[in-house]
Amino acid sequence: MALPKRKEIYKYEAPWPLYSMNWSVRPDKRFRLALGSFVEEYNNKVQIVQLNEVTSEFTAKSTFDHPYPTTKIMWIPDSKGVFPDLLATSGDYLRVWRAGESETRLESVLNNNKNSDFCAPLTSFDWNEVDPNLIGTSSIDTTCTIWGLETSQVVGRVHTVAGHVKTQLIAHDKEVYDIAFSRAGGGRDMFASVGADGSVRMFDLRHLEHSTIIYEDPPHAPLLRLAWNKQDPNYLATVAMDACEVIILDVRLPCTPVARLNNHRACVNGIAWAPHSSCHICTAGDDHQALIWDIQQMPRAIEDPILAYTAAEGEINQIQWGATQPDWIAICYNKSLEILRV
Repeated sequence: MALPKRKEIYKYEAPWPLYSMNWSVRPDKRFRLALGSFVEEYNNKVQIVQLNEVTSEFTAKSTFDHPYPTTKIMWIPDSKGVFPDLLATSGDYLRVWRAGESETRLESVLNNNKNSDFCAPLTSFDWNEVDPNLIGTSSIDTTCTIWGLETSQVVGRVHTVAGHVKTQLIAHDKEVYDIAFSRAGGGRDMFASVGADGSVRMFDLRHLEHSTIIYEDPPHAPLLRLAWNKQDPNYLATVAMDACEVIILDVRLPCTPVARLNNHRACVNGIAWAPHSSCHICTAGDDHQALIWDIQQMPRAIEDPILAYTAAEGEINQIQWGATQPDWIAICYNKSLEILRV
């Protein structure tokens, strides 16, 4: 049976408002995403959905409980499908889950505050693409923690995932809001973070005694998001709290933005670089818009996006560009997930 002609947009309506969302990377699980609810109470949910390419409908593969809303969800960056089918979530702690055919099982809760009942919530994390045994987390307690995962094979072919703290460092003067590994220098040891002190800082796991300040926001507005260019490790993007613009930085020219993307008419909530191109980035915000930009002509000013999509019904709070399916961008607004062909 021939597949029906593919539509340009597919939509899924979740039972609750959505916040976090991520594309699965495995080549054998096309059009699979994980979604996190945003309900302002303890009981929240994570749901794994997949597009049925014959019926053109999304179906929920599994739904599981999560304490508090997830601040981020990420599938293991395993494009060859050699690791167990894992995903991680951040909230009060970092949790690692294993996706099964019908249910998702908690594998590990990684808690760095063993000696107290108090936990400093995690704002974000990143899973290292070169070494999927490394995960870095950022916290409101000013620290970043680099975790080492062990995925072991146990009797009866049951995997268990354990984790240990490789290093914890005070990264900023105030809360840290995002962390991302860089592809520079082998892609394993360099990462950057942003936070409430308004700075972007870069670290090297081999030389943690010092960090490099790549940018400081002049009014010291908190920086909320950070994303590295997927093809050119010199470039990264960041966005300040309540800002309508995205700042593009070049690590070779610290402290001076090489571009400002400022066509949004309300605050920007998400940034996603193209997985397959060094000069395309997508931004999304409270003005219901997702904009794709071509930044080739930097440092000349980039006036307008090359593509604009408006989600009529809501403020877009999340955007993700599919790493193994670069023709598709996913957005979330209200209770809706949409994937858009670009």
